[in-house]
Amino acid sequence: MSHSVSRGTATRPGGRRALVIGSGFGGLAAAVRLAARGWRVTVLERRDGPGGRANAFQQDGFTFDAGPTIVTCPHLLEELWALAGKRLADHVELRPVEPLYRMRFPDGAAFDYHTDLEAMRESVRRLSPGDAAGFDTLCERVERMYEGGIGPLMSAPVPRLSSLAPFTPALVRDEAFRTMYGLVARHVRDERLRQALSFHPLLIGGSPFEPASAVYASIQFVERRWGGFFPVGGTGALVRGLVSLLEGLGGEVRYGTEVTEISLEGRRATGVRLGDGTSLPGDVVVSNGDVAWTYRYLLPGHVRRHWTDERIQRSRYSMSAFLWYFGTRRRYPEVAHHTLLFGRDFRAMFSGLAGSGPPAEDPLLYLHRPTATDAALAPAGHDAFYVLAPVPHLGEGGAWRTRAEPFRRALEERLSRTVLPGLGAELATSRVFTPEYFRDELRSFRGAAFSFAPTLWQTTFFRAQAKSEDVERLYMVGAGTHPGAGLPAVLCSAKIVDTVIARAA
Repeated sequence: MSHSVSRGTATRPGGRRALVIGSGFGGLAAAVRLAARGWRVTVLERRDGPGGRANAFQQDGFTFDAGPTIVTCPHLLEELWALAGKRLADHVELRPVEPLYRMRFPDGAAFDYHTDLEAMRESVRRLSPGDAAGFDTLCERVERMYEGGIGPLMSAPVPRLSSLAPFTPALVRDEAFRTMYGLVARHVRDERLRQALSFHPLLIGGSPFEPASAVYASIQFVERRWGGFFPVGGTGALVRGLVSLLEGLGGEVRYGTEVTEISLEGRRATGVRLGDGTSLPGDVVVSNGDVAWTYRYLLPGHVRRHWTDERIQRSRYSMSAFLWYFGTRRRYPEVAHHTLLFGRDFRAMFSGLAGSGPPAEDPLLYLHRPTATDAALAPAGHDAFYVLAPVPHLGEGGAWRTRAEPFRRALEERLSRTVLPGLGAELATSRVFTPEYFRDELRSFRGAAFSFAPTLWQTTFFRAQAKSEDVERLYMVGAGTHPGAGLPAVLCSAKIVDTVIARAA
């Protein structure tokens, strides 16, 4: 693997040094915040480019994003640009996506999901007129839940169970501890609408049938309050922008640099050891690597009293994902930027994702067509796509080597008969990522696409914390930490890391 360094133009001599493992959104956001405080920051990335799960790649003239496809809280990005004395709008153009999703159901019905409340009301009235009033009361409840508990909690450290006390009354009042499907079902009767309004936990690796998943109804309010956007140039443009911000603040990113061990003196992190045998000292170490992987493989067992091997093994992990990236020789202008194709049995699909095992036969599919918003991501007259099928994580094994192509062909057939007629004959390029990609290339424990599953006993205080429970001067950022997975939560985790490091300094 080639080794390269992206350096800032004003690298500070002397001063405190922060080492950041991984250049995903969490790692880069934390690095920018620390650099803005005056830290000398070095980001260590084992791959040959930035982004982690949000990396981008080019193939046959197409540009594909391998990570998030929606920006729902642009103010969190604007904060980072402001820390560097710049404006996000001067560097990255965010285009609104409307409808945010087009949903298609097995009975042939379609539902446009909007960030604009009045447009959303009209969609509800068209699909199920009798549920219009119930939808309004659901929106009111979700807004109260966010403003009273979820919103403030997103950027607050929760080092102790008692840290939850200020937020608990609002969460109890608005029944945040119900399942999300159950909360939605109390307000609307149409089964298709129930699915359309409760699928959101899937976006962060969870299930709407889990206890306390109702907290993720707050995603609906976030979408309405701040909108949904797509960056021109793809999500990779945001990643490149963050690297540029870090460089401007004097930081650096070292590519092709794998961390194999976090160096210790007693129970205190003092730096890292690299794959080539060299060591780098640091006053703090921040890991944007998968939390379970970091604890299990970068730290010795004798210092892990909290994150023991047993705890890591028994933790529940999120689903994984089967990703098929493809480009077509023609355009499909009638296909929205995001399309959700619901399967025949919504509840059974989530039941099958709870552990390792075979994938569902008829999963909910997430189809992304970025060229609906930015045609430059494909050659002229072509379209770029990816389709995501949620599948179980790998557990202790993995069997996708022989399963991948039959599964891809099944996706192609389903897309051909629903939204992309004649797809097979139009393919110009194709690439598949299986759960082994998440495990072997992204170092995600068990190939889980979203780290720990967002269950009741693996959220807030019960999730990994920004300040390591086992090692001093070691901090965690990203999807496996509080507040969880998804781009807004990951950016909030970087704010939390910044807060706890500043308190400890």
